[in-house]
Amino acid sequence: MTKNIAVLIPCYNEEKTIGKVVKDFKEALPDATIYVYDNNSTDKTVEIAKKCGAVVRHEHRQGKGNVIRTMFREIDADCYLMVDGDDTYPAGDARKLCNYVLDENIKADMVIGDRLSSTYFKENKRPFHNFGNRLVRGLINYFFKSDIKDIMTGYRAFSYEFVKTFPVLSKGFEIETEMTIHSLDKNFYIIEDTIEYRDRPKGSTSKLNTYSDGFKVIKTIFRLYEEYRPKKFFGLFSFLFFLLALCFGVPVFIEYFNTGLVPRFPTLFFSLFLLAISVLLLTIGVILDVIVKKDRQNFELMLIRTKKDKYEKK
Repeated sequence: MTKNIAVLIPCYNEEKTIGKVVKDFKEALPDATIYVYDNNSTDKTVEIAKKCGAVVRHEHRQGKGNVIRTMFREIDADCYLMVDGDDTYPAGDARKLCNYVLDENIKADMVIGDRLSSTYFKENKRPFHNFGNRLVRGLINYFFKSDIKDIMTGYRAFSYEFVKTFPVLSKGFEIETEMTIHSLDKNFYIIEDTIEYRDRPKGSTSKLNTYSDGFKVIKTIFRLYEEYRPKKFFGLFSFLFFLLALCFGVPVFIEYFNTGLVPRFPTLFFSLFLLAISVLLLTIGVILDVIVKKDRQNFELMLIRTKKDKYEKK
């Protein structure tokens, strides 16, 4: 049975590189359909992409997350290959990434093109980007007990099941972080493979703002940690408030046992207030953890229905 591959290229003002990207991927994957989703470009991105043979569609809500949400909703394929339109990811790695998804003996759900283990730190001349990649990788691997080497790469392959069950919530560049955390939480089969990376050609400018987008990514990590690991998240704050309660309350109790008097009632009441907050936070964490576990059960049932729908379409 012929496998259908869709190459997804989100684009915003990439006239200097989009033509080469489309041509390279058409050559590397001649059996694939190349989709360029334009995100309000003001240059000749659309014109060049059409001329090079890509299927061009539009997403008017600004942001990479919005583009990917539309892509995933509109396109049906056996394998989806997502790549940026800035010509930083060589097309020579495309076939091997797709094979991890299409091979019946592997059936990966998400294949991550790992830049950081190859040429990224040599090619990328922006030190804060390098630091940010290391920071994001460290946080996610610590919080979610994983060993992902490249969290924010824009070069990935996906299965049909992943694409049709992934709830895209992010609007911007934090989408890759959201994908990775979702995959870890829902126990999707993740494979990483080293890919080559090259910096943008001269005249091509990055749309990523080191500071504002970096802050959004860090914020997304903590938001998703709260949502996916609520018992640990609220348990940590519960423990901190419990320690504060002990710091304020223990001296008062020691003084009471030594003298039989409680001369610092405000301090005692404050420590009891902190203890109550600690218990409340722990209770919230336990309740939300039960809800999250139930959500995972429902997700597994939805995944089964998605697979069934896929085979019925065929």
